[in-house]
This record gives sequence, structure tokens and C-alpha cells, in this order.
Amino acid sequence: MLNVEGLVKRFGGFTAVNGVSFKVEPGEILGLIGPNGSGKSTIFNMLSGTLSPTAGSIRFEGREIAGVSPHSIINRGIGRTFQIPRPFRRLSIFENVALAGFYGQGSHSQSKAFAAAEQALALVGLPGDRHARVDGLGAAGLKKLELAKALATGPKLLLADESLSGLDEHEMDQAADMLDRIRKELGMTIIWVEHIMGVLMRIVDRVMVLDHGEKIAEGLPSAVAHDPRVVEVYLGTDSAAVQALAAARG
Repeated sequence: MLNVEGLVKRFGGFTAVNGVSFKVEPGEILGLIGPNGSGKSTIFNMLSGTLSPTAGSIRFEGREIAGVSPHSIINRGIGRTFQIPRPFRRLSIFENVALAGFYGQGSHSQSKAFAAAEQALALVGLPGDRHARVDGLGAAGLKKLELAKALATGPKLLLADESLSGLDEHEMDQAADMLDRIRKELGMTIIWVEHIMGVLMRIVDRVMVLDHGEKIAEGLPSAVAHDPRVVEVYLGTDSAAVQALAAARG
């Protein structure tokens, strides 16, 4: 479904992503992990059209999308969430999601946008009441709203950006299970950037690890957890990540 070859992004003299290549197969969940500043968000921004690559190729369903506008990429079937939800506070929950559906479905059909919003809200467990306000949502609710907005665009490939940040342990498990359910019920392909490795390792099919803009490991969670380069990256900097790696080793 997605084939990335030799992806590079430079900002002046700084190389944020350096020659990263990977593939994503239909229906799988790929976990994308790495320390802060490793290049995860930059890759997401290139996949979604927010940034253009300095070099490299991004092919989605056989078509080159490197440098294509975000609107065109959404219309081709790639949707994304953002780490920090920024809904329109003056709009209702339903209106926020319907607006995303109107923008992402590639048509000016209100009925299609409303139908997409209703389906997305039901999938994430938010109220379909068209007057329910955003201000009543807590951290978990805002994360659900962010996911519903992305789903309403009708993606084949979902880029989930830190869907667990700001949640408590119970909410994290619920959010992870929701991503897994969406994959199974809709046949959706997902790339999931996350720092909460203990939960991510339980859900994903494969893991790719970045460090200083380069891919240092890729494979099954248990195999990546045994990779000495991955342990070295996290050792002494993130004890929770080290514990998650140990648990993934089984």
C-alpha cells in the first residue's frame, strides 16, 4: 500500500530525516517509535503533505505523493490525527467531525459529510447529538474527537500521532483497543507514532525505530525488543521504554 524509499528532509544545514525506507502492507498496524527529535513527526508531515521531502519517494497505492498538497493526499485516502487536538470550539462535536468529512470526502455533499460524521462518532464512542459541545470533553474525549475527524475523511491509511498522550492507564488501553478495532472492522491500515511503548507493543504488527533521523531497527515487536541498538537508544533515558522492551521480549 505504502512504499517509502530514501526519504530525506533537511532544514538548512540540519538533516531531520536521512535516507529512511519502509513499506506498509494493507491492513497492518506499523508502530513508529524513537526518542524525541528522532524524525517521527517529520516523516508524518511528509506523508500527509505538510512538508515536501528534500529527496526520496513516497508511493501510495502505486502513485507518487511526495510534494502533493495535503488536500489531495486526504482525497487519495490518507488521513491523520494530531498529537494536540485543536477543535473549533464554537462548533459542536458533530459539526467538527462533519466539517472534516466535508473536506476529506472529495465532494461538496452535505449528506455524505453528515453520514461520515455519524459513522465516525459511533466508531469512537462519542455522542451523535448534533448539539453536544466540545467544551464538555476531557482529554480522552478530545483524543476520540481527533480520531473521529480523521476517520470522517474516509482514509484507507490512518496516521495516528500519539493517540495516548495525556491519558491515564485505563484510557490508554481503551484508545489502543479502539485503534485495533478500527483496523479489524474497517480493514484500515495504520501507522502509529507513540511514546507509550508498553501499550503500542501489544497492538502493532511491526515496529520501526528511528534515532537521529535514521532507521535503526524494523521488525516484529519481540525481535525489535531484542535489538541491542534499540536498547542502547533508550537505556538511561527512558526507564518506561526499557521496561516495555523487556516485556515485549516475552
